[in-house]
Amino acid sequence: MSNVFPLPWYARPHLLQRSRQIVGILTRHGLDSMMEQTGLAGHRLFARISNASRPADPPLSQGEHLRLALGELGGAFIKLGQMLSTRPDLIPPEYAKELAKLQDAAPEVPLEQIRQVVLQELGQLPEAIFAQFEPQPMASASIAQVHAARLRDGEEVVVKIQRPGISIVIEQDLEILAGMADWAAAHSAIGRIYNLPALADEFAYTLRNELDFRREGHNTDRFRRNFATDPGVYIPRVNWELTADQVLTLERVGGVKITDLAQLDAAGINRHTLAENATRLILRMIFEFGFFHADPHPGNLFVRPDGSIALIDFGMVGRLDDRLKDALLRMALDVVHDDSTRLADELYALGGAGGGVRHNPLEHDLAHLLDRYASGSYKELGTPQLINEILNIAQKNQLQLPSEVVLLARVWNIGLGLGISLDPDFRLFEFARPYLKQFYQDRRSPQVMARRTAHAALDAVELGLTLPERAGRVFTQLEHGDIKLNVNYEGLDELRLEMKAVVNRITLSVLLAATIIALGLAMVAYHPAGWERIAGAFFAVAFPLSLVFGAFLMVSIWRSGRR
Repeated sequence: MSNVFPLPWYARPHLLQRSRQIVGILTRHGLDSMMEQTGLAGHRLFARISNASRPADPPLSQGEHLRLALGELGGAFIKLGQMLSTRPDLIPPEYAKELAKLQDAAPEVPLEQIRQVVLQELGQLPEAIFAQFEPQPMASASIAQVHAARLRDGEEVVVKIQRPGISIVIEQDLEILAGMADWAAAHSAIGRIYNLPALADEFAYTLRNELDFRREGHNTDRFRRNFATDPGVYIPRVNWELTADQVLTLERVGGVKITDLAQLDAAGINRHTLAENATRLILRMIFEFGFFHADPHPGNLFVRPDGSIALIDFGMVGRLDDRLKDALLRMALDVVHDDSTRLADELYALGGAGGGVRHNPLEHDLAHLLDRYASGSYKELGTPQLINEILNIAQKNQLQLPSEVVLLARVWNIGLGLGISLDPDFRLFEFARPYLKQFYQDRRSPQVMARRTAHAALDAVELGLTLPERAGRVFTQLEHGDIKLNVNYEGLDELRLEMKAVVNRITLSVLLAATIIALGLAMVAYHPAGWERIAGAFFAVAFPLSLVFGAFLMVSIWRSGRR
């Protein structure tokens, strides 16, 4: 029989120990202000441990403590820190800058455990499958460990093997994070403004995808098909015979790390051409395919001897539907044409504008942005300044950016960083303009428009056929009174509490005044035998108490007025 009233996240037996560990590490790092802002400080689990000993005056900043705490927690929390480092629209810039230092690294998994994972997933031990399997890992991250190997036909491969038991730890962490997000949304303003439960769900979806190595293999194949005819881009092949849920075997691509400028120059690689290839790669991912690598940091980009760029690690990808892709393409063209008015309109149409957005200030800010960046070279653009300007405008004008747009901002930021290092004089928008125009024309070619028109016509016919039936159901519900209108006024709870406090103060003031007047009248008009002795003692107690109570009430009113 299922439990109708499930236990809260912090009380579930399989989460209790991990919950205590999380709270203990957060409080030990003195992150009280963060917990207060999110409402977690009022949670009984946090309150119970918040008195734990910690340094009286921590020498590190709050951002540094947060980075250290997330790194110490490991599991999903390292990935959470990395995600937050890409969202300066959610956390202060100094926090985002500090979390960007969070490395996805972990202690090496013993070889025997790695061998058991391979046996469990592929049915044989590594030495029975590969002609050579390097016992020393090439990399050891929070989710997986990578080993070099050679197949029996001589092909060099890399084998990505999931850390034993990591999926269980991450599922526990995601369940705890979901509970914390729900609590923060119910008990703090910041939790409601940023819709933390939705962000937690999005983070959980992305992280679970990274745990599925078959999905990563399919992502790799899709990128390989997309760039099959592009000589400037190379995507490794997936060996599906040696791939499972927790093991991924890929062709090993050689080359020079794209940030190793000395090696690139020694190999005779034209850096200007390389900057063009990197820019075209990003443009095609976003505007042509709508399917992009969401983590193209320099460690995932290698330059092959022929000058092509090898792209690896497709565990984290982003997708754009046709509506969003068209909107972003129009926005990119608005940037190229220095049209801040149309750019502001596109942001409204994109659905990223909150109710408090005013058009003129938004357009004014965008015009300043375009003046600084639209015609500049990579060096003049300045990578951190560009992304910060975009996010600052979003915050200032209360724009609610879709998560895909934030991911794209990060991808674009990384591309700009590569451009600066490869060729500081390479002019981004001059190179991108013909590609953007071509993408725009392709999206409006006769074949594409005919296909979209056919789909729209079919939708219209289907709507026309079903509209009478739907309308009939609506009218029937209206006749029966089944349709109800629910109106939700935001902020009424706060107003109710304020009005209650005002009424309480007025009531107390009236009672205080009545008490003082009654005391005075009683002393003047009522003189029974022995009254003087009793009245003196009563007055000696009541009058000072009235003064103290009155002073307390005045201080309370003064503080309320200041707030």
